Amino acid sequence: MNKCSKLAALAALSASVLFSSVFISCGSTKVTAAKDKEILVVSFGTSYNNSRELTIGGIENAIAKAFPDYTVARAFTADTIINILKKRENISIDNVDQAIVRAANNGVKILVVQPTHLMSGFEYTDLQKTLAKYESKFSKVILSTPLLTTDDDFSRVADAIAAKTKKFDDGKTAVCFMGHGTEAASNGVYAKMQEILASKGYANYYVGTVEAKPSVEDLLAAIQAKGSYKKVVLNPLMVVAGDHANNDMAGDEDDSWKSIFQKAGFEVECVLEGLGQDSAIQQIYVDHVKKAIK
Repeated sequence: MNKCSKLAALAALSASVLFSSVFISCGSTKVTAAKDKEILVVSFGTSYNNSRELTIGGIENAIAKAFPDYTVARAFTADTIINILKKRENISIDNVDQAIVRAANNGVKILVVQPTHLMSGFEYTDLQKTLAKYESKFSKVILSTPLLTTDDDFSRVADAIAAKTKKFDDGKTAVCFMGHGTEAASNGVYAKMQEILASKGYANYYVGTVEAKPSVEDLLAAIQAKGSYKKVVLNPLMVVAGDHANNDMAGDEDDSWKSIFQKAGFEVECVLEGLGQDSAIQQIYVDHVKKAIK
């Protein structure tokens, strides 16, 4: 082999080593070569591309940066979202079963699962059941906790959403947050968040849900009873700013939150930013992973 051939071979080898040490993107699923420890970030998912990468992607990137010795992978629980993205844009994203099987086939021994769910509701229970089926395929399987689990989580999230919307808190504006809501007992997280906000002095902040209690009608009644508000600012209390935020909250239909408050005589501003794109929220997920792998 002449000198030029040796140099070319060395360059190819260096490029190969460099390529194997960074994230390889396949659709929206991130994998890393030759590692036996993985953090699987499980989200409901969204078909809104920009929000998905800012929120879910933001959380995944924060976790990847904090844990360089782990592969970070993505899974969605919503098959409808997975199918939409595959059909519309040929983006392939694993569901939870597929992601776990892929991890096992890739030689992962320690699997840490971090859900981006807001609470421990029905989806979290389903995730627990799914993981139980595959425990024998790994040396260790660790399920971390949702965003709102401990009192400290509630406190930190309250401070984060208040800091992000501080410019609106002028005494004449009601700052409202729309959660999803659930029939599970965990729906109580919304009432608790309202209590935490009040206890911290965030008197102009209101929390409601799309599909449970408190409803938008409950928020409207409370805001009207205060008597001092001229404006309402609507924000999603959801990891992503997806369908609920864009339509149920900020849409033009008569039953959207925006329309309901406008009909009641308020100036309305909608902020289409999911919790997941806030670095303070991302850090809470990072801290949950740290606690889980100790």
